[in-house]
Amino acid sequence: MPQNVYKLPMPTIKEMENHYKDYLQSPPQGAVFRAKTSNAVITAYKSGKVMFQGSTPAAEAEKWADSSSAESKKEPSRQKSTVFFPPQTLFTANHIGSDEAGTGDYFGPITVAAAFVKKDQIALLKELGVRDSKNLTDTSIREIAKDLMRMELPYSLLVLHNEKYNKLQKRGWTQGKMKAMLHHHAINNLLEKIAPAQIEGILIDQFCEPAVYRKHIGSERQRLAENTYFMTKAESYSIAVAAGSIIARASFLKEMDKLSDKLGLTVPKGASKKVDQTIARIIRSKGRNTLNSVAKTHFANTKKAESYL
Repeated sequence: MPQNVYKLPMPTIKEMENHYKDYLQSPPQGAVFRAKTSNAVITAYKSGKVMFQGSTPAAEAEKWADSSSAESKKEPSRQKSTVFFPPQTLFTANHIGSDEAGTGDYFGPITVAAAFVKKDQIALLKELGVRDSKNLTDTSIREIAKDLMRMELPYSLLVLHNEKYNKLQKRGWTQGKMKAMLHHHAINNLLEKIAPAQIEGILIDQFCEPAVYRKHIGSERQRLAENTYFMTKAESYSIAVAAGSIIARASFLKEMDKLSDKLGLTVPKGASKKVDQTIARIIRSKGRNTLNSVAKTHFANTKKAESYL
């Protein structure tokens, strides 16, 4: 996974934290902030080091740093081995994988899917094209999801619609807590569905530190299931997480189609300038209150759209 590390002044880091305020996640120990965009995960440390990791980290890094501030243009990614890091044997065994979609998109819900894959199904799933959904087109994702339904792959899908999302956000729930609870309930639903099948473990595509995840679900009197593991970019290693990722993404795309039909216009993904312009168009034609049922209204895009009104 590409990774860029820079040494930046603290005023710049504070400016970055404000810039990414709608994408913030729980930071690791010693960090000022951590944010996740569609391009990269950005982690800024008190030492002044800022790490950009992801599919296209340079796209975010170039906004803040020049080549002279780079400490390492590309460093190997090493995730610390902990009690929550999956054993290598998990990837070829019966296991559950869980992933989400829609978290960085202004419009549309958050979807989370957990999928159960048996070891003797792994080869077939690879033949069907199951892999990291970020490397697939939307058309391919829709088709592969249909194939997974046809083979009756056990899964659990949860959709957090915008109206409920906004209510929880106003109650003080962070997006991280919402995701944790969605993953937790999707996994529990699937465990009930496949019982008494034997599984080697559960793997969640890591979006926050395991301790933070446990704190989130613990605040709602929930406990972590046995043999639950966390791993960043898990969909690149686990076919179950990849399947969950595809199911979640296909569901998100379906929900976006519904929103487009409801609003009478094509709803854009992401949180770009095009999104800001679409927000203004919706406000003019449907009224500001419409946003509550179609968007994550606390995103900065809501305010940015004012310049187009």
